[in-house]
Amino acid sequence: MSKNSVRCVLVDLSGTIHIDDTEIPGSLDALERLRKSDVNIKFVTNTTKESKRVLHERLCQLGFTIAADEIFTSLTAARKLIEQKNVRPLLMVDDKALEDFEGIPRENPNAVVVGLAPDKFDYNTMNAAFRLMLDGAPLIAIHKARYYKRKDGLALGPGPFVTALEYSTDRKAEVVGKPEAAFFLEAVKDFGCDAAQCVMIGDDARDDVGGAQKCGMKGVLVKTGKRDMENTAQEMKTPSAPLQPMLQMISLLPWISFYLH
Repeated sequence: MSKNSVRCVLVDLSGTIHIDDTEIPGSLDALERLRKSDVNIKFVTNTTKESKRVLHERLCQLGFTIAADEIFTSLTAARKLIEQKNVRPLLMVDDKALEDFEGIPRENPNAVVVGLAPDKFDYNTMNAAFRLMLDGAPLIAIHKARYYKRKDGLALGPGPFVTALEYSTDRKAEVVGKPEAAFFLEAVKDFGCDAAQCVMIGDDARDDVGGAQKCGMKGVLVKTGKRDMENTAQEMKTPSAPLQPMLQMISLLPWISFYLH
């Protein structure tokens, strides 16, 4: 097998194949076609507003045939880091995501963990996190996305709130989700392939495509989700393939194998 041939495809979820409870047109057909190709597939997401179980159920209800173990989330990566550091987190995540942290001690917190949690970004909670950090607590950002796509339009992501805590304490967060190289490499490690043999398909120029390219993967930006307000020329290297909807993009995989990004 050629060293440049595609052996693994990473597919973003929200904004790429679905938005909330709505399938992005053509995504079901695209994934069915992808299943017929000789590649490994992993669905990678920074979604922190719900647990992996709830997310998986949502995708199944939309008609996607996806196994739970095919989904790699930034919540999973965050839990691993919390366990490695042996800390008790102040969890600023949505209540629907808390089950992914079951068994993690949270009394008398000595760390701050931030995901997408609109109901937790009030002054008192942010101030509690600020004070913990002043006392030496590390700041763990599940991701730092600036915004995300909802049915009613774009909305603030956790990034602005993480940045507020960094600015006020003069400390830097440890980020675990996309676009961190460790996240992408962890997602594909079970497949035993080189980064150059992996393609990342997503709607975020910086976190999906740019992050994948920085660790040696090919990056493909789809024309859905966040794409409508991204200035790709300023935010990322040239995509490894022209912008296409998801369905058309799958048919380009053999060509992507030999495209230099």
